[in-house]
Amino acid sequence: MGIRKLGYVGLEVADLGAWTDLLGRTLGVVVTHAKSGTDEVALAELDEFKYRLALYPSTQDRPRELGWIVDSPWELDRLTERLTGAGFTVADGSAEEQELRGATQLRWFTDPVGYRVELAVGEAKVRLGADRPAGGAGITGLGHFVLASPNLGELRELYESVLEFKLTDYRAPGLFFFRCNRTHHSIALAHADTTSIHHLEFEHGSIDDVGRAYDRAKANDVPISISLGRHMNDKAISFYIRNPSGFHLEIGCGGIEVGDDWIPHDFGRSDEWGHHHADANPFASPRS
Repeated sequence: MGIRKLGYVGLEVADLGAWTDLLGRTLGVVVTHAKSGTDEVALAELDEFKYRLALYPSTQDRPRELGWIVDSPWELDRLTERLTGAGFTVADGSAEEQELRGATQLRWFTDPVGYRVELAVGEAKVRLGADRPAGGAGITGLGHFVLASPNLGELRELYESVLEFKLTDYRAPGLFFFRCNRTHHSIALAHADTTSIHHLEFEHGSIDDVGRAYDRAKANDVPISISLGRHMNDKAISFYIRNPSGFHLEIGCGGIEVGDDWIPHDFGRSDEWGHHHADANPFASPRS
């Protein structure tokens, strides 16, 4: 498969201070600052690579780019041909953008809901491990995100048919999980009345890391939007917090890996236990 993993996410944020406080005090993430062209950007270090989350100060909260790491320049060219053949316009990223991402090549296109999707070759490994404050969380990287939209059919066509993601499983009436490697899913697509990122997941090394993050969230009065629980499909244990941009951050660990012999199926109810929502669950079904 040409796409290897979810590489990074860029967000425009209205309250950068609240974001850096959440990342530092509660999640133990170091945030550095850089300049790309005329843009000021804060970079969140989740692992040994340059960054996984970029925060751009703005007057509004919205996704700026969703970045996928591609295996090779040859695969980048092949995926570009598939995208252009499907009617997407693919452009090269600027030299400043490529340098900021730590990529050797960078291309992008606009998806069916208007989000900028980037395909990058190469990652800048800048340290042996994440530079964490004393007592910082055991984050091991960026896990996945869930994109909700009324354009579900077009998004499925893009990721499944054009970009060659594999369907792992689904839950009626409109929630689908896709993988680009052995991890159960790197993206999930859901039907909703309006387009938004439902959540972004930070992968942790152990249940103890998740538990310590939970304790810090409680101690720092961070709103816990979905309680601790275990998912039915990928078996991950996690909880969710409401971030300053309004959507969820999932703090999780222990998701399963699957192979080519995996058979997609409807996994029924959403959770083995827990994951009680503070607000209405937009993906609830009679079986959840």
